[in-house]
Amino acid sequence: MRARVVYESMFGNTAAVAEAIAEGLREHADVEVVPVAAAAEVPAPKVHLLVVGGPTRTFRLSRRRTRRDAAKRTDALIADIGVREWLEAALPVPRGHTAIAFATKPAGQSWLPGSTARGIGKRLRRLGYSLADDPMDFLLEDSTGPPGPGELERARAWAARIAHTELDRISHPDCRHRNDARDQRLDQWAPPADDRGRAVPPHGRKSR
Repeated sequence: MRARVVYESMFGNTAAVAEAIAEGLREHADVEVVPVAAAAEVPAPKVHLLVVGGPTRTFRLSRRRTRRDAAKRTDALIADIGVREWLEAALPVPRGHTAIAFATKPAGQSWLPGSTARGIGKRLRRLGYSLADDPMDFLLEDSTGPPGPGELERARAWAARIAHTELDRISHPDCRHRNDARDQRLDQWAPPADDRGRAVPPHGRKSR
């Protein structure tokens, strides 16, 4: 199995989590780890699993403005392109492509709404990817890091579990095809619904 990890990092924290995820994936896959600026310069290779992650800035994916603000707090070179722009420029993929999304965010903001991981997941689904797992946030001790206690280990374990599941899925394509066919049948037989998601009775009759 081949996997690619594409990440955006400002203070090195998301890069550290990306490397930990790659370590977990390597138990079952060949893995390439690529900063998003480098990924934007070359065509995407064919992989079984795409992993995309970035930092949470102002409760969502970074923008050029938030990256410029972050650049004032570090001596590291911060690229002009982030995950947001990279995904906006990406082409849709055919059915059957799989991805996962992750993000970093300060532990003190873990209870607040907004998540880069969920934002990345939504964009991946719009491009046609199926998500192999729920988007995942990894917590930092502060806005500039470092990763909190046990977070890198949690990232490795998360990735290893997903890699094992995906390898099993790839190794049993008949099961996958049967599940796809089942989902298509369910979609075809699903009853029509009104604008509130309630099933509409046949021939327009009102339910009693």
